[in-house]
Amino acid sequence: MSELYVFEHDPGFVDPPLILGLDGWIDAGLGAGGAVATLLGAHETSLVATFDTDRLLDHRARRPTMVLSDGLISDLRWPTLELRAGTDIEGNGVLLLVGAEPDHLWRSFTDSVVDLALELGVRMVVGLGAYPAPVPHTRPVQMSCTASTEELATRFGFLRGSLEVPAGVQAAIEQHANSVGIPSVGAWAQVPHYTAAMAYPAASLALIETVAKLTGLSLSTGELPAESDVTRERIDELVRGNDEHAAMVHALELQADSTPSPDDLPSGDELAAELERFLRDQPPGGTPG
Repeated sequence: MSELYVFEHDPGFVDPPLILGLDGWIDAGLGAGGAVATLLGAHETSLVATFDTDRLLDHRARRPTMVLSDGLISDLRWPTLELRAGTDIEGNGVLLLVGAEPDHLWRSFTDSVVDLALELGVRMVVGLGAYPAPVPHTRPVQMSCTASTEELATRFGFLRGSLEVPAGVQAAIEQHANSVGIPSVGAWAQVPHYTAAMAYPAASLALIETVAKLTGLSLSTGELPAESDVTRERIDELVRGNDEHAAMVHALELQADSTPSPDDLPSGDELAAELERFLRDQPPGGTPG
């Protein structure tokens, strides 16, 4: 038992998948954050383990929220880091690691998460993320992945070329899980670079659908389909009002439509450039939200 968490209860699931949905790193359009919020809102969950955020987080970067009532402090809401258990629409078990990405003790935290995964019989680890890419909002969200096995990777397609980019703690968990025999995959939604700073529900929807495909779970998508339609209409309206933006989207559409296979992705250089621009715009401590 690690000193980094308090174990609350074993949900007794048989071979559940573990979904990683920590906030604080690359999450363009709040794709992963929106997917996690939808899953937690649509599926009742219970607490499996609580991690020690006093040791894992820098509270100067992730300050608690102070609630004032008529000038009096009525509450302090501290950031949390939890492993939760729930069931899908058909009653199948699923585990979710949610909350703030740790600022400290990454190796110890990774060991603790994987130890819990082994103890609870996890059969697969799926990490969620979203990044800005040169893709149009008028086409279906494309997915890319990091995977621990060839079989998992071929369900998506690969990035062309190689990338060296900063990693989040989810990548460390995925790598360590694979090293102890738990297949792991990082599912990444490509968000149009010109929408990366706003909520992009289509990315959240694509992530949930990808998790369902990978794990065989029946997961609720909540209001995401309707929210995606509304967001698409708003972006369409903004683009129509600017000739330069309209030309840019048209060029991206031509690029997307000329791609011979839906699994082919933008080049590594293009994605690296968009990631660099996105990361430069982020405040210290990670992405907004």
